[in-house]
Amino acid sequence: MADYRAPIADISHALTTVAGLDMIASTERFGHADAETVLGVIEEVGRFMTEVIAPTNRDGDTVRAQWHDDASVTVPESFGAAYRQYVESGFGAMPFDPEYGGAGFPWVTALAVQEMLNSANMAMALCPLLTQGAIDALEAHGSVEQQQTYLPKMLTGEWAGTMNLSEPQAGSDVGAVRTKAEPAGDGSWRITGTKIWITFGEHDMTENIVHLVLARTPGAPPGTKGISMFLVPKFLVNEDGSLGERNDVTCVSIEHKLGIHGSPTCVLAYGENDGAIGWLVGEENEGMRNMFTMMNNARLSVGLQGLAIAERAYQDAVAYALERRQGRAIGAPAGEQSPIVEHPDVRRLLMVQRAWIDAMRALTYTNAAFLDMAKAATDPDEATAWRERADLYIPLSKSLCTDVAQETTSAAVQIFGGMGYVEETGVAQHYRDARILPIYEGTNGIQAADLVGRKLSMRSGGVIADELDRFSGVADRLAEADGMATFAENLRSAIESCRRATEHLVTVAASDPATLLSASTPFLRMLGTTVCAGLLGDAALQVDTSTAFGASKATAARFFGEQILPTAEGLSGAVHAASDDLFAIAADAF
Repeated sequence: MADYRAPIADISHALTTVAGLDMIASTERFGHADAETVLGVIEEVGRFMTEVIAPTNRDGDTVRAQWHDDASVTVPESFGAAYRQYVESGFGAMPFDPEYGGAGFPWVTALAVQEMLNSANMAMALCPLLTQGAIDALEAHGSVEQQQTYLPKMLTGEWAGTMNLSEPQAGSDVGAVRTKAEPAGDGSWRITGTKIWITFGEHDMTENIVHLVLARTPGAPPGTKGISMFLVPKFLVNEDGSLGERNDVTCVSIEHKLGIHGSPTCVLAYGENDGAIGWLVGEENEGMRNMFTMMNNARLSVGLQGLAIAERAYQDAVAYALERRQGRAIGAPAGEQSPIVEHPDVRRLLMVQRAWIDAMRALTYTNAAFLDMAKAATDPDEATAWRERADLYIPLSKSLCTDVAQETTSAAVQIFGGMGYVEETGVAQHYRDARILPIYEGTNGIQAADLVGRKLSMRSGGVIADELDRFSGVADRLAEADGMATFAENLRSAIESCRRATEHLVTVAASDPATLLSASTPFLRMLGTTVCAGLLGDAALQVDTSTAFGASKATAARFFGEQILPTAEGLSGAVHAASDDLFAIAADAF
């Protein structure tokens, strides 16, 4: 298996040419994060991830996280050593408030760090991913005391954070949560219940774990309206900031999974003795609103994981395709075996991966840039406009990138052939690790429902229409560029299909929810692919094609526009179809 190498040039291109780092740095809030400074940091991060984190990836798959009879959980020894260096580096604190030890950099720069960390070791990366989401939730909704007590150690990574939603009877249906919170009379609460699917819910990488737990208070209304959020630390924190007694939180077991073996997925029991001690975050019955702050962060990060694992698998596939000799390529001398990279179908598989990786990086980094601009805007209307665009892109980033990760990691296995199907090459790990991505942090079906149920309704489809208008301008400019005429034509056609689909779904939204939801997944793929094409086309018009790097970016964009983008328009029939056939067969007849 090839060693991971951080794709610094590609990431720098995404930050500057695609996401508009200069625009972000021109704001008062992020004026210190100029391109020279950011790219210097990114280069250092890349070296660290390549040299320190990437070598631990195999241990995660083979040694795995282990649950022990004393209810403790250990991760591979190499994880702990590498993670301690990660904490010392300060890289994880880049986007957070300087008041608590952060660097105050834009979120798009943190995304670049996340990409390299996830490519290097996705299982390990889940720990800081969840911690960053918990930090966001506490920054937005926590009390000053909670922020002062917990955020400094969480920003450094010395303490980890988790998200506790799911229960045996409450997965995607969060309103079915039964975990209870009873007031203790001293400002704290006693938490009792069981939570499942808790990523890094117990482990030995950090001194403390800060659990954000959804629970019901006495007399709370049913469903999601009666859910509150509580901060429940693994170890209680003394007034001087030192760690005190162990809280009543126990890891009952960890799951045995298809992939991400190095990441412990825990069943946590709260309050088996006197009740776990917790503190309310925000107001009672506003837990879901508070949790969405964390979830939106996590959903973009999961989309980024799709990009990251695709990049790692692609690097392995390229290395193998250059090395493996089989058959004689067209035009090769007789009697000689050619590297398989010279065979057209292998080239096709590699180009599909390469083009989609560029597309996913463009989508996720642009999404993060929108979040940064919304945060930096001083005019409320401007902030709202940026936030709407960010909100639209989040289900696209999460769903499209994680679906494509299934396709691209599979393509990498295919390039390896039989050697891809055995474990010794390591490429099968990427395929297995990627499979969780369309499932957690809201299944991709839920993302599609969110797109048509919430994001479509923003200004009655106006937010989507504005993005399509933007890309119409890109298509016009592509039409004038050398070699981009077919790309331009395909982009115009896809945009028009998306316009008709948007108008159709806005019309049926109120009268036919079954048809709306039936169309949601193909609509997301259609819109997401079109948005990616628009972003790639825009970037291709800005690169210097006289350089090898610029020419490669333009080529990958053109390949996407000519050979991948047409699949978007092909989904039109599914988007416009009624739901009748989906429900024509009785449930018990499947």
